[in-house]
Amino acid sequence: MARTLDLDDAAKFLNLSKEEVRRRAKKGTIPAAKPGRCWAFLEDDLVAYFRSLYPQNRQAAPSRGNTEAKCSTNVVKLGGLASLHPTGSALDARLEQRKRHRQKNSTIASRPRPGGRSN
Repeated sequence: MARTLDLDDAAKFLNLSKEEVRRRAKKGTIPAAKPGRCWAFLEDDLVAYFRSLYPQNRQAAPSRGNTEAKCSTNVVKLGGLASLHPTGSALDARLEQRKRHRQKNSTIASRPRPGGRSN
C-alpha cells in the first residue's frame, strides 16, 4: 500500500516550499488529492513526478580516457549587450529628436514689460 504524505511532508520530499507545492497541486502539475480541507499526496506519485523532471536526453559523463572535447557545431549565441540595450549613438539620436521637437515657451516673449514698453 502506498504511503500518503501531507503538504509539509511532500514539500520536504520534493525540496520545495509548502506554498510552491500547494500551487503546483492546485494547477495539477503535481498529482494530489484534497479529500477534505488538506492536500494528500501519494509517495509513489511524488517519485514519478520527481523523475519526470529529469532531462529527457541525459548523456553519460565522458570517460576520463577521452581527452578530445566534443563541441556542438550548431550553437546559436543568444543575448549580449547589443541585443538588450540601444547603443550610445542610438540614444544620442533619440535625445536630438526630443530637443528638436521641444516647444519653446512663447508666453514669456509676449508678456508686456513693466513700464509699458515692448521689445
